[in-house]
This record gives sequence, C-alpha cells and structure tokens, in this order.
Amino acid sequence: MQALAKASILALSLSAAALANAQSVRVEKNMSLELATQIASATVAACSTAGYNVAATVVDRAGGVRAVMRADNAGPHTLEASRLKAFTSASAKNTTLAIMEGAQKNPAAANLTDIPGYLLLGGGVPVKVGNEVIGAVGVGGAPGGHLDEQCAMTALDKVKDQLK
Repeated sequence: MQALAKASILALSLSAAALANAQSVRVEKNMSLELATQIASATVAACSTAGYNVAATVVDRAGGVRAVMRADNAGPHTLEASRLKAFTSASAKNTTLAIMEGAQKNPAAANLTDIPGYLLLGGGVPVKVGNEVIGAVGVGGAPGGHLDEQCAMTALDKVKDQLK
C-alpha cells in the first residue's frame, strides 16, 4: 500500500512539473519576411497612388526590422521616421497617431517622448493576427501622419487574408 501511495505522489509531482514547464514555454506568432515585404511594398504603392513619396518599414513583434521600401523620390529622413514609427507602434501595440493624441491630452503621458526609439507622429500601425500584435508598419513622407497611417491601413487591408 505504501508503495502505491509513493507511486501516486511521484506521478502527481511529475505531472505538476510537466505542467509548470509547459506554462513556462510560450508559443507566439511572428511575421515572415514574405509577409513583411508584401506589407512594405503595398504601403509604398498605396502612398504612390495618392501622390506621396514615402518609406515604409515593417518590424516584427520585438521591433526588429523585417522589410524596408522607399519610393524613388522619398526624402532621406523618411527611412528613420518610418522605422521609429514602426518600432513605437509594435512596442506600444497601438497606432502612433493614437499614442501621440493620448500624450497631447494627458500630461502624465507626455514623457512618452523621452523613451529612446519612440516617435510620436502618426504613421505607425500594428499588424495583428486576431488580437495578437505580430509586428507593425511605419510610414514616413506623406504630408501628414494621418495620411501615412491611411497608406498603412490600405496595405494591411490587402493582406488581411494572411492575418488569420
């Protein structure tokens, strides 16, 4: 009987350890190079159609650059602006336009501008699969952040079937 009780306790201990290990390993969706390239290309195309020369940077969930495209006549500043917007959006899991507006309305959020790598200008949009942010696209070069954001949203609409 004691051997059976010891075996049961051992089995429960092993099950608990296995469950703890299973919970400590996470499975996350992330962005492929192919998807990132499609989003960047579609973003630049959407802005070009509207007459804007932009750069688009797509980052993965950790803010690492996956793809960059720059229209022929986009200014040199658009590259870094698009990267920073993408990083900010992926990091905060929100659009940079919403983050900027929140910081302007809430004095407690005004210090967000002091975070290294954050750029609070419209044009950064998270890329989501369901509610999970798997990256972001940042756009720089249109005559207004709201227009940068529109180009990004147009591009994401073109790849929405891949974001399921």
